[in-house]
Amino acid sequence: MQSKYISASYLRNFIFGVEDSLVSTVGLLSGIAIAEVPRQTIVLTGIVLIFVEAFSMAVGSFLSEHSAEDFLRKSEGSTNSPRIGGVIMFFSYFIAGFIPLSPYFFFETKFAFGMSIAFSLISLFLLGFVSARFSHSNIWRSGFRMLLLGGVAIFVGTIVGQLVNNF
Repeated sequence: MQSKYISASYLRNFIFGVEDSLVSTVGLLSGIAIAEVPRQTIVLTGIVLIFVEAFSMAVGSFLSEHSAEDFLRKSEGSTNSPRIGGVIMFFSYFIAGFIPLSPYFFFETKFAFGMSIAFSLISLFLLGFVSARFSHSNIWRSGFRMLLLGGVAIFVGTIVGQLVNNF
């Protein structure tokens, strides 16, 4: 049972890291890009966000997993689950963050904006699909749920960017 708990923890950290990175990064980038700031500002903002949030999410994962492990095990021996979970969270967030940011490295803002959103939505669907495969649930429902909820976050970022830009 302990092995299933640890595996579920790692899967949770991976899914959470990728999903949060895709949604928060594309949401922020969309909000900034719609405000028509220079492309260099968008790239800088994206890189800073990815580094800071990947580290923050890793620390949060480590601390929460460590607290949960302490509560459940009452010091019966460490499984290193919190440390590994934090590493998984860091790299899943870090790598996934470059999916919505990558178009801004190569294309002008207006074109990169649409590609960033498309890449993120496709990645969210695939993440839901992969997650469902591991949990043996409906792959289409999971994929579309992830796509829909992530799409709402992108929409929010874009609307906020437009509102602030029009102020």
